[in-house]
Amino acid sequence: MGLFSKDSLQIIVFQSYGTENKFFIRGRALEDEKINLQSRNILKLLINSWKRFESDEIKNTELTVTLPNNLKIKTITDNHGYFKIAKNIENLHKLVNSEGWLYFEISFSNSNFRRRINNSNKFKGELLIPPKTSDFGIISDIDDTILHTGVISKLKWKVLFNTFFKSPYKRKALEGTSIFYHKLHRGTTGKKSNPLFYVSHSPWNLYRYLEIFLNENKFPKGAILLRSFADIFNMQKEKPEKQREILEIFSTYPDMSFILIGDAGEHDIDIYMEITKMYPEKVKAIYLRSVKNAKKTSRIKELTKNYKDTSFLLVDNTQEAIAHAKKFNFIQ
Repeated sequence: MGLFSKDSLQIIVFQSYGTENKFFIRGRALEDEKINLQSRNILKLLINSWKRFESDEIKNTELTVTLPNNLKIKTITDNHGYFKIAKNIENLHKLVNSEGWLYFEISFSNSNFRRRINNSNKFKGELLIPPKTSDFGIISDIDDTILHTGVISKLKWKVLFNTFFKSPYKRKALEGTSIFYHKLHRGTTGKKSNPLFYVSHSPWNLYRYLEIFLNENKFPKGAILLRSFADIFNMQKEKPEKQREILEIFSTYPDMSFILIGDAGEHDIDIYMEITKMYPEKVKAIYLRSVKNAKKTSRIKELTKNYKDTSFLLVDNTQEAIAHAKKFNFIQ
């Protein structure tokens, strides 16, 4: 390994969410291995995928967050390079833009790291603080809800192929989903900024990949919530982890109601029905995208044939969801 020079350093801040008095962010400090996500070469795509999962984390290192009002917050990365900050800070809403985004900077506190940092020791971060004028929030799955991943395929081989051998710049969203999400984001007036929360079973290693996919396919910006790589193939843990993430969002915004969007391929319906049973007043509707699997579709229909806890729709195409949302006055 001594034949190779050390990579420069980077800090990746995951798009997160907070309130006017709660600053909550997550991220990771890593060596920057110059991953080219635009490559079309199969071998290079495979190498880049390997780099994403064989990441070299910067452990037990102090970082400094600087807010627009020059307030500074210290944090330390863990043994895997991850960091998390949950801090009560007054009047954060005064620092956001019209869409509810707070922009800040994060840097390595130790000046000795600077020789391994390209340009300045400043990395960008974004935090969503939903405007008080929001009508509701939108919580959406990613895999096979807006991005075809093949998560229902046998042994998950399609997931592996799509992830390792396809550039995020070439991945296409399921037809009409971006338009539908923008309509939900803008609400009944067409001028709202209803917040979006993208929840996926994918590991944090794919954060940049999914961020690029959402941007390239022109989805509204939202918090992106993933999970640890260790749990990716353990489907038994998917339900409680995703459920815990959604319940945390509910807890953060006690006065906000939500629209839940998922697919019929995995545990979304079980999670959403259980959450709605717990908080019936907070769930305005559930949209579930159908999948090409007769057994799973039959199970969904059996579970929901007498379902009355909230408005529910199993959709074959996005136009059905748009028509339903107009009928229930969610969108313009």
